[in-house]
Amino acid sequence: MKIYLYILVMAGVSYLIRALPVTVFRKPIKSRFIRSFLYYVPYATLAVMTFPAILEATQSRISGGVALVVGLLAAWFGADLFKTAVTCCAVVFLLELFL
Repeated sequence: MKIYLYILVMAGVSYLIRALPVTVFRKPIKSRFIRSFLYYVPYATLAVMTFPAILEATQSRISGGVALVVGLLAAWFGADLFKTAVTCCAVVFLLELFL
């Protein structure tokens, strides 16, 4: 019986998150601060979800951290997403093979 209550609460919260902005913000948002804040929310959310997974997906946090740094450097120097991902996977493979 509790499971139905949990599902109902989750459905209500999920609906409110989606319906509340549509009903509250009918006019275009003119504040530069709020617009820039809303612009960066998806990037911040993605970073919060993926950063811990990068470190914990490997057998050791050291190989995950080194792959993270190598991936950041590869992206900084213009490597596309595929090359960055392959480089990070190779770094993790080599580090866990030899350490």
